[in-house]
Amino acid sequence: MNRLKKGDRVVVIAGKNKGTQGNVLRLDEDRVFVENVNMVKRHTKANPGANQPGGIIEREAGIHQSNVMLFNPSTKAGDRVGFKVLGDGKKVRVFRSNGEVVEG
Repeated sequence: MNRLKKGDRVVVIAGKNKGTQGNVLRLDEDRVFVENVNMVKRHTKANPGANQPGGIIEREAGIHQSNVMLFNPSTKAGDRVGFKVLGDGKKVRVFRSNGEVVEG
């Protein structure tokens, strides 16, 4: 089970976008793609077969997952994530600061 999942709200804790919040768009190995964070310009060639225009496209680049923390709505800050096995045998993610179960 991963500490982060698609759709999680995260806070960037290091780098040029430090302090920025956003939702996780996708995960690749150890990289996280966060909505409107670490934007890069990509020069693309037109592809008429895929109906894709050419030009300069701005999109998100990956950030290493060690540079983001899961956002805790009760403390309104980034928080570490741990795991806990409930009584029914289900494994869930929990916030380390207060032990609350992470939704989703």
